[in-house]
Amino acid sequence: MSSIGKNATGWSVGGTGWYRKTFYTQKSWSGKTVELIFDGVYMNSTVWLNGHLLGNHFYGYTPFHYDLTQYLNPAGKANVVAVKVENIGKNSRWYSGSGIYRDVILTVKNRIHIDTWGVHVNASEATDRQANVKIETTVLNQAYSQKPCTVTTTVIDGSGKAVAKSNANLTIKPNLSATINQTFNISQPTLWSVDQPRMCKAVTEIKVNGSVVDREETPFGIRSIKFSPTDGFSLNGKKMLLKGGCIHHDNGPVGSAAFSRAEARKIALLKKNGFNAIRLSHNPPSEALLNACDRLGMLVIDEAFDMWNYGKNPDDYHLRFKECAAGDIEAMMLRDRNHPSVIIWSIGNEIPERGDSIGYQTANYLAKEIKKYDSSRPVTSAVCHFWESGKNKKTWKDTKPYFDALDIGGYNYLYKQYETDHKDFPERIMIGTESFPLEALENWNQVEKYPFVIGDFVWTAVDYLGEAAIGNTRIFKDNVEMGKGLGWPWVNAWCGDIDLIGNKKPQSLYRDVVWKRSGTQIVVHRPMAEGAVEKVSSWGWPDELNSWTWPGDEGKTMTVRVFSLHPDVQLTLNGKIIGTKTLEKGSITAVFEVPYEPGTLKAVSSLNGTIKSTATLETTGKAAKIALIPEISSVKYDRNELVYIRVKILDENGRTVPTAENAITFTVNGAGELYAVGNANPTDISGFRNERKHAFRGEALVILRPTGKVGKITLTAKADGLKSAEASIPAVK
Repeated sequence: MSSIGKNATGWSVGGTGWYRKTFYTQKSWSGKTVELIFDGVYMNSTVWLNGHLLGNHFYGYTPFHYDLTQYLNPAGKANVVAVKVENIGKNSRWYSGSGIYRDVILTVKNRIHIDTWGVHVNASEATDRQANVKIETTVLNQAYSQKPCTVTTTVIDGSGKAVAKSNANLTIKPNLSATINQTFNISQPTLWSVDQPRMCKAVTEIKVNGSVVDREETPFGIRSIKFSPTDGFSLNGKKMLLKGGCIHHDNGPVGSAAFSRAEARKIALLKKNGFNAIRLSHNPPSEALLNACDRLGMLVIDEAFDMWNYGKNPDDYHLRFKECAAGDIEAMMLRDRNHPSVIIWSIGNEIPERGDSIGYQTANYLAKEIKKYDSSRPVTSAVCHFWESGKNKKTWKDTKPYFDALDIGGYNYLYKQYETDHKDFPERIMIGTESFPLEALENWNQVEKYPFVIGDFVWTAVDYLGEAAIGNTRIFKDNVEMGKGLGWPWVNAWCGDIDLIGNKKPQSLYRDVVWKRSGTQIVVHRPMAEGAVEKVSSWGWPDELNSWTWPGDEGKTMTVRVFSLHPDVQLTLNGKIIGTKTLEKGSITAVFEVPYEPGTLKAVSSLNGTIKSTATLETTGKAAKIALIPEISSVKYDRNELVYIRVKILDENGRTVPTAENAITFTVNGAGELYAVGNANPTDISGFRNERKHAFRGEALVILRPTGKVGKITLTAKADGLKSAEASIPAVK
């Protein structure tokens, strides 16, 4: 079966899949409501229980739920849930994955209970002295008679201390719901921030005749956000520039499966590399990812759609937009609005009708739908230039009615438009919702210069599957391409700051200097044949490495770029001065031509004769051994857990050998299994479930999964000519 999406979907193949799950009705469920909640199924799912149709959900990125109660078999009898999933046709511009790729939860509640996603906490009115927390609770009565009940809500701060409590009475008619609003004034609240992501929780109890019939804990964060064209963005009263990156939803070798560990690892890596904000492009994420953002302190633009009325592919969401959009917005909002990490809602990305009346009307409609469920956050949409041609081609002025529907104007690759638009629309707040890696400095200069530009989001923060090769770098000689073209076997986009297994790429080093996280960095361009020409895509980066190990290239002239915060840069090789350069005004890059010889390459950055920072690259020895580096010291024995183990090929001195591409064989014993293997190579098509994987630039990644038993998980790695390695991780309760 061929891939209809081809390089766009990473050559993956969809199709129709079936799931069946058998479970038994418990005696304790008698007189209760049983519900099944899906966090996401890609796509067009139809669900039955015991042969009874429960419903259909088309969109692959929003949660949905079904009441199973009336179709359950008697206690002790088996029930069968059947799910049909149809990922058919050309429906995605990136790797989507297929099937049930997010959590599915079965809940059992009394007939009077808190509705699904029925607790809404608004804790956005806050200072470090006082917080005004508003909690709205919707209670559903599925009993046969009208019931009076009491709603008791307790606010627990980040230390576990109860800081406020309120009781309210409700009377609910059968088969209806009722909503109660409670307000809490909290002195000296525990504030949530990027640096200190301290979470609180609301404990809600529903009592009937003095007995608790339902109880729910809702995590939330107390924090204030403010957006202004004159003062920019502030969190808890402190101005913050959004150092952002766009991400798709896959997790590299894991695919689109939304394991909590995989989602948290991605956010932790991005935070470690300087990002404080992400844009969820171009769809709502898993709840596990938002939980990780809350817990780790990452700000979020939560985005609804990639298309509305007009399609970008013949079989995509536009086919069902009119009938499904309101319900999908509702599902996204009800599930996500309590997450303090979410600071902006986005209604769309590069919408084709952004210059037409139907686009203006839809933008206004969606913005109003968002505000029905949460008015504490602004609404944006990512707008790009008009690529359409022909007599009906629009101009940038045609976007004004579209922008008028938004609280914040999202600009894709349009930093040169900021100044002009600000003159025309001084009240418009702007954000770079997408930008090119090579223009990181230019975009960030705008953010630092203008308060009305609140941040910049690079495309992309991390490599992802699909949109294969958009970050390509190609070498031509005499108009003939040297090496692989852009089709098969490219499988990943190769445009991320971080590669597919979690390592920094050269553009991340550049961004470290742009963001002033580092004073000096060195990258070295791979040697090219004489007369060859390099062509770098808009999302790409020159073929550079943070390496001074180039065996076989001795004597060749290497192009070395030094990124520096400071104006004077000196480069030495093995203690000898190669050259000293003063950066041009506005630049952070000094370029040197250096004849290659093994040893130590060192860059020194100075200001007025004072050394401010340095960077060093050393030539490594030959590959000698394998190192296995677990990212955690123990793991729960749960099947939903993962263990990430970094694989490095080292020389005798323990340095990663960047030229090593040895084939490594992995063996797992004990209480775990090999779940996935990977490397960062964008053209490696060997698969993620093989026991053998080639290293790429001296590294690979192994992902283990517990079998569900307590014990030791042992990974062994072997390769011809290298000393083998072993690592053990205890799987514990």
